[in-house]
Amino acid sequence: MTERSLLVVVLAAGEGTRMVSRQPKVLHRIAGLTMLNHVLAASQAAGATRITVVVGPDREDVAAEARRVAPEAQVFVQTERLGTAHAVLAARGALEQPADDILILYADTPLVRAETLLALRARLAEGAAVTALGFRPENPTGYGRLIMEGPELLAIREEKEASPSEKNIDFCNAGLMALAGTHALKLLDAVKNDNSKGEYYLTDVVEIANEEGLTAAAAEAVVEEVVGVNSRVQLAEAEAILQRRLRRAAMEGGATLVAPETVFLSADTKLGRDVLVEPHVVFGVGVTVADNVVIHSFSHLEGAVLESGVSIGPYARLRPGTRLETGVRIGNFVETKAAHLESGVKVNHLSYVGDAHVGADSNLGAGTITCNYDGYSKFRTEIGKGAFIGVHSALVAPVTIGAGAYVGTGSVITDDVPADSLAIARVRQVTKEGRAVEMRAKLAEAKAKASKS
Repeated sequence: MTERSLLVVVLAAGEGTRMVSRQPKVLHRIAGLTMLNHVLAASQAAGATRITVVVGPDREDVAAEARRVAPEAQVFVQTERLGTAHAVLAARGALEQPADDILILYADTPLVRAETLLALRARLAEGAAVTALGFRPENPTGYGRLIMEGPELLAIREEKEASPSEKNIDFCNAGLMALAGTHALKLLDAVKNDNSKGEYYLTDVVEIANEEGLTAAAAEAVVEEVVGVNSRVQLAEAEAILQRRLRRAAMEGGATLVAPETVFLSADTKLGRDVLVEPHVVFGVGVTVADNVVIHSFSHLEGAVLESGVSIGPYARLRPGTRLETGVRIGNFVETKAAHLESGVKVNHLSYVGDAHVGADSNLGAGTITCNYDGYSKFRTEIGKGAFIGVHSALVAPVTIGAGAYVGTGSVITDDVPADSLAIARVRQVTKEGRAVEMRAKLAEAKAKASKS
């Protein structure tokens, strides 16, 4: 299969008005990634040598997402909506270039797997000119039927045009299709718009192929792979399906999810072996977790790298740019952002570490804050190896705490602290004996006067 060139045409011009959103339908996200991203990723995994995306007019946002995910992708615009075959032919410039296989996919069908796309391609390699993807729903009502004769596909019949016997067929059209590159343009150009809607239907290429003496075939997908998303309800349904898939893959890969149904993963989440994930943990995009990591309940991770033996949470928040080296301990109600913590660092509770580098084996006491933002710019904090930051300390960046330095509890540090030094930056305590009695008497008198007035 790898020696066969593959052109993928992704149709992404749908408006998605049922989404009730100003955002294009295909840019809505499932498991952290846009629907378009999922389809492009499956295309790449299926061996795409060229990718083309067909967008609607003035949809530079969709085009930009396509190029972000697949930088070499060609983008074509479908200026009129005259049916699926018409949409594919909007990419004529790409279709005219040689390709062994052509896959036609839909950006609002985001759950199809690369393995299924390879099955479509396999039928082409066996000699078919057209391969349609089918599935078997519990209730086929409303779907086009795949009319089969043995292994050959004779036609795709829309339900309103199907005979009573054809309506009993439970093998339905999923919409995705593969075309042999040598026949694709000829078949597409032969599609007519002689139907009630005056549109050019991609499904017509099956009968056209048969009339030309070519072979049409079908591949089958499970129902959950071909879920189309046209509303926020369907978006949530697709999210649930993908989460089940991701959770299962994580557990089969050696991670323990104590309560899988409460853990939410991104499509790109990477979990090592013997990782323990407690209930109610959320993984945003860009998280990589090495072996033997413990993630306690109610933690939220995004754009973070956790090396082996790390422990975080409960109620930890790791924001983008966080890197935790071997054995780091992040406790409850700790937030990190753009922070590199070397091995053995402990930040056990109620702290914020942002735009910072913390040397190995340092300890940050409860309530430690790196004050990284002055309302206009961000500044970095450097903490050396083996430093100790006392409880309720504020480190006002830019500032450097040297290796082995000790910052006294309750300090506000505005100047660099040399290595192995002790820094105390707080007002000296003043105690006035007996003064509390006088204060209570004055306060009581004031309160009494206020209540009479």
